[in-house]
Amino acid sequence: MYYADIKKADVANGVGVRVSVFVSGCTHHCKDCFNKQAWDFHYGNEFTEREIEKVVNLMDHSYVSGLTLLGGEPFEHVNQQGLLPLVKKVKEKFPNKNIWCYSGYTFEKDIIERMCKEWKETPELLSYIDVLVDGEFQEDKKDIKLKFRGSSNQRIIDVKKSLKNNKTVLFDV
Repeated sequence: MYYADIKKADVANGVGVRVSVFVSGCTHHCKDCFNKQAWDFHYGNEFTEREIEKVVNLMDHSYVSGLTLLGGEPFEHVNQQGLLPLVKKVKEKFPNKNIWCYSGYTFEKDIIERMCKEWKETPELLSYIDVLVDGEFQEDKKDIKLKFRGSSNQRIIDVKKSLKNNKTVLFDV
């Protein structure tokens, strides 16, 4: 897996101050995407154990609320494989910090119904994610007043409650 950027103090992509990892690789190619360069699966640098340690060290501050995964597309299969060691280590070291993830895929149809059945990594990755912002960015539904999302079709989902209740539960921001 490759990554486009690691931000040490992100306040735009989830509640509180966050460390954010922007993965490389996306097949959605949303019109007017804010991060088109990250469509390329080899953009940026390789995500190695060194970067995992960097992210964990950046999170080791009381003012950091959690980790955000975005991109690119974290739920591309190669990115799921690359992110699993990171989220495991983050939850092991910081069990009280949350993990947000942004995906152009939809929670029910794409992730639960398809990916969870096709790839062993998907259910495991989901088990570490607290909040998922799902759905492709849609320019015609762009709304700058929305919190933590770019277009009104995107939802902010409480993953833990959704998995427990076997139905989608929205996260209250």
